[in-house]
Amino acid sequence: MRYVDRVDAGRILAGNVAEVLAQMGETSSPLVLGIPRGGVVVAGPVARRLGGDLNVALARKIGAPGQPELALGAVGETGTVVLVDDIVRAFGVSAATLDDLTRTAQHELAGRLAVYRAVKPAPEVAGRVVVVIDDGVATGATFRATLQTIRKSGPGLLVGAIPVGPIDATAGLESEADVLVCPQRPRWFRSVGQWYEIFTQVDDEEVVALLV
Repeated sequence: MRYVDRVDAGRILAGNVAEVLAQMGETSSPLVLGIPRGGVVVAGPVARRLGGDLNVALARKIGAPGQPELALGAVGETGTVVLVDDIVRAFGVSAATLDDLTRTAQHELAGRLAVYRAVKPAPEVAGRVVVVIDDGVATGATFRATLQTIRKSGPGLLVGAIPVGPIDATAGLESEADVLVCPQRPRWFRSVGQWYEIFTQVDDEEVVALLV
């Protein structure tokens, strides 16, 4: 099944998350954190369905040399760095190159922090039900870095929620959250975009409009 667009994916994901929280007896208003940019669009319908507070969870992909869309790892908002070791080895990336790529990702993340945190300050996470959302995962590195960053802030319950991700990557994410919600876990996976009919670029203006 392909989603129409990110809003459609958010509506479907919202039903899945609501069902899981109901089964767990969770009735408190959750904190819903979307990973910019596309994850925030998916998170909007989830926050509305759950009556939750919408905010952003910031992480930045460390792109592979020559293939920036392929993640060697990711950096989180509080400085957490997560690497996908098998991909790093496959590309033969030296320690010096990896350091350079990581610094670039950190610089880009700082720029996003300046934009989004000016609109919506970092939320209080401790003790809350927190739902972290992206529009999908490929390697899962960015999502893993985000979950690990949020975990350090002491949420009462940490839920990871994504519309789609390959079965191997999602299996690797199960231990990073208390609950992982992912309606589609295909074995054969090329890209996140193949699971959407419309998968256009999301800009900062659209994200800011959702947050205000």
